[in-house]
Amino acid sequence: MESSRGERRLLPFAAMAGTDLFAPLTFRNGVRARNRVVVAPMTNQQSHADGSLSDDELRWLALRAEGGFGVVETCAAHVALDGQGWEGELGIFDDRLLPGLTRLAGTLRNRGAVGLVQIFHGGARAPAKLIGERPFSASEIEGDPEQPRAATSADIERVIGQFRDAAVRAHRAGFDGVELHGAHGYLLCQFLSALNRRDDAYGGASFENRARLLREATRAVRAAVPASFVVGVRISPEDFGNAKGLDLDESLTLASWLADDGIDFLHISLWDSSANTKKRPEEHPVPLFRRVLPADLPLLVAGGVWTREQAEGLRERGADGIALGRAAIANPDWPAHAEDPVWQPRRPPLTTDELRERGLSDGFIGYMRRWKGFVSDAAAG
Repeated sequence: MESSRGERRLLPFAAMAGTDLFAPLTFRNGVRARNRVVVAPMTNQQSHADGSLSDDELRWLALRAEGGFGVVETCAAHVALDGQGWEGELGIFDDRLLPGLTRLAGTLRNRGAVGLVQIFHGGARAPAKLIGERPFSASEIEGDPEQPRAATSADIERVIGQFRDAAVRAHRAGFDGVELHGAHGYLLCQFLSALNRRDDAYGGASFENRARLLREATRAVRAAVPASFVVGVRISPEDFGNAKGLDLDESLTLASWLADDGIDFLHISLWDSSANTKKRPEEHPVPLFRRVLPADLPLLVAGGVWTREQAEGLRERGADGIALGRAAIANPDWPAHAEDPVWQPRRPPLTTDELRERGLSDGFIGYMRRWKGFVSDAAAG
């Protein structure tokens, strides 16, 4: 595998190449991953308070690269201090963070994985007590306890530059690419939403206006890094959870626009990848998105995938890469074991000792307790 950073040392997974799920994944710009299995970007709260990489976070991601994942994504990394979404979050907002980022990029590369940084801004979901000021969003959000203000023109111009600069930083650190986080109700998603009530070129009834911030940030990133550096976007296809005010057909239009803007992959976050769309209950989202994208632009899909059978089912529907979240937490070497078609992954609940063995720090284990039934109290650890 080659990238803009030179020749890769591969781990011995050549035996997997006979199955489609374990065949190489080629991004639109030609960068290749050893297989189509991806560690999804996941909140883990393991970075230092100043946004710098910790040994805990490094170990957590390194174990997944060692376990054979073709692509390893970081957690959402904030591009600005006022965009931090939670404590213990990885930062990419300043050059002083480059030593840790460089260490992480090299670790993933040396273990054979394509390393991507997910870059994001929390917008209204950046707590005031954490960022030290009132957060901003596309427009004011009534009833929100954070009382987010509407972004000014200066805010918009600044945040586009911050996404651009974060991508440049990721390239300097040695990562293979970035993923702009346009999903889950964070800033870029807030602008996409029908709840965006701005009356300027970045909002209102016009979806073209509401998509403008994400598209301009994407184009700014694409223009600032080499063509050999992977640029992708993650979106939520429909209204769900924190991703409010999203329409399926608008998201399909957005996918086509982003392809025109030069992305190398699109990542759709489905939560439940077995479910059909809410707007068109007779249709599954994967074929819909696959049809609007160019044939050479990979579609990554995440959404409660645990087994090889589920992953291959999504491949049959048109997904090019399968992103694992909780399954990757419980099974750091999922790709290595899934070569065996009868293997079944470890599922929750897991004890604290089991989670520590899988590279989770106590802080991450504490966070996983928010997922009902994931952490077992059978052993004190």
